[in-house]
Amino acid sequence: MFNEYDVIVAGAGHAGCEAAAAAANLGSKVLLITMNMQTIAQMSCNPAMGGIAKGQIVREIDAMGGYSGIVSDKSMIQFRMLNRSKGPAMWSPRSQNDRMLFATTWREMLENTKNVDFYQDMVKALIIKDNRACGVVTGLGHHIYSKSVVITSGTFLNGIIHIGEKQFGGGRVAEKAATGITEQLVELGFESDRLKTGTPPRVDGRSLDYSKMDEQKGDEEIVGFSFLPTKKPEIQRSCWITYTNQKVHDTLKTGFDRSPMFTGRIEGIGPRYCPSIEDKINRFAERDRHQLFVEPEGWNTVEVYVNGFSTSLPEDVQYNSLRSVSGFENVRFFRPGYAIEYDYFPPTQLTHSLETKLIDNLFFAGQINGTTGYEEAACQGLMAGINAHQKVSKLNPVILKRSEAYIGVLIDDLISKGTDEPYRMFTSRAEFRTLLRQDNADLRLTELSHKIGLASQERMDKTIAKKEGVSKMQDILKNFSIEIAEAESYLSKINSSPLLQKQKASQLLLRPDVTLLSLINGIPRLKDVLNNFSNETLEQAEIQTKYESYIQKEKELVLKMSQLENLSIPKNFDYNKIAALSNEALQKFKKIQPSTLGQASRISGVNPTDIQILMVYMGR
Repeated sequence: MFNEYDVIVAGAGHAGCEAAAAAANLGSKVLLITMNMQTIAQMSCNPAMGGIAKGQIVREIDAMGGYSGIVSDKSMIQFRMLNRSKGPAMWSPRSQNDRMLFATTWREMLENTKNVDFYQDMVKALIIKDNRACGVVTGLGHHIYSKSVVITSGTFLNGIIHIGEKQFGGGRVAEKAATGITEQLVELGFESDRLKTGTPPRVDGRSLDYSKMDEQKGDEEIVGFSFLPTKKPEIQRSCWITYTNQKVHDTLKTGFDRSPMFTGRIEGIGPRYCPSIEDKINRFAERDRHQLFVEPEGWNTVEVYVNGFSTSLPEDVQYNSLRSVSGFENVRFFRPGYAIEYDYFPPTQLTHSLETKLIDNLFFAGQINGTTGYEEAACQGLMAGINAHQKVSKLNPVILKRSEAYIGVLIDDLISKGTDEPYRMFTSRAEFRTLLRQDNADLRLTELSHKIGLASQERMDKTIAKKEGVSKMQDILKNFSIEIAEAESYLSKINSSPLLQKQKASQLLLRPDVTLLSLINGIPRLKDVLNNFSNETLEQAEIQTKYESYIQKEKELVLKMSQLENLSIPKNFDYNKIAALSNEALQKFKKIQPSTLGQASRISGVNPTDIQILMVYMGR
């Protein structure tokens, strides 16, 4: 019934879909197995993509040739570029999406991807021979063989859903949990643990009074995620903002004695940066209100997502408390919020390629590694799919450095530091964030991806054209002299001090109150010269000009840090030989088996002295 595959991907969430697409587009024969063909790429939680640091990840996935950016653009109902008031390293694209259209678009793209086959069943066990993953066993008893396996199980491994005092097995509401894999992997020597996440109630938008809320419109200019031209919506749907109040908090507290979180029925640790509403009012008791984002779920539905009201309290408490929120006085529920507990495997058991250290050709991606968020899952799926293909093709793994991508930061954090709570990406986690901006993801990653055969020639041509256009524009700005007289009117209009002598355009652009677009419109001669450049090229040239000194300093820092990154530690290195190492460093090194001195230096609990000792010993 089944041929042998190069790559089997178990699970069709965001990680699984990207893994299947990447491996297939590189030439591997892929089987994507999912428990339900109708929920491929489902947005289990909020109907949105991107956000702070997450938007950078989506653009990196797109630059590499992944699908998430294109799907997000095609299904968006609203777009906003967050943090515009800050420097460009902080700008983060975010889209509100049509939940059903997002999943449909993903499935269509996968079905149109050569080399991807589908099968609906549960993976209940792995086929392991000679310490190597050779396929899977399904719930219907099929043995399907492959050269590698990627597990992207999301929240399904032994998942338990909690609503107040009720609890039942499930990987998502109304979907059964996956069993068998955890038990087998633990038997093989893997370490597993539990985490939890939650989701808010979904409500009927017809029952809400939006006149009592603050409207949040999308940006006038829809930049989007993909570097390829994609169709953007001509109109956008608004989101809305409202707030909890003391009455809401008092009502929520009446359910604390039945809360699975406070009574200890939930053992897994939840996401620190996306707490439930009961956790928020408990931890931040001094606050008299919390912000709620009222988000439509699509173009053609009245279903609304109440962002900020994640909860596992009893249904009656959820309902009664939400009715005290301004605009929600007559709210009708579609379904209550709930918490879900699930198994994960601490990611220190992986290599940088996301292959497990214990079993060859077995890769983990997504929430199985302890992350939370669609974007974090999708980028792991992309890299696991790439590296599963590379492994079976006897090619070198593709590993992104911390200085190359947020994806590199995320994976390095996971395997070097591990996580005992759901890991979420933030800009603050990236020490080179001035280099890792959302606007230059294509310039950073497309060439690398094209070289391995993933990014298309169209992407590569577009990236080359952008690079050349930016370089040409920067040359023009450095050589274009602006006379005192012609700048007088423009500078006066923006309340900037007048020129004392003629100045190059690039120098004038360094003023904080001068933007390239206003400079072009204010100096007619410059407008004539730069008339044929795209807005994307204008923005990139402006950023590179304004922040040139900061970018250069960061590049120099990367160069210094690369000295440690380039010092490899042999596989199975015997750390017991180094008597001077601290006990904690010795234990961590033996457990994690870092591949370079750079990775060793980022392990929690390892101090600089330990690295110096290790460096001296290796030098000998």
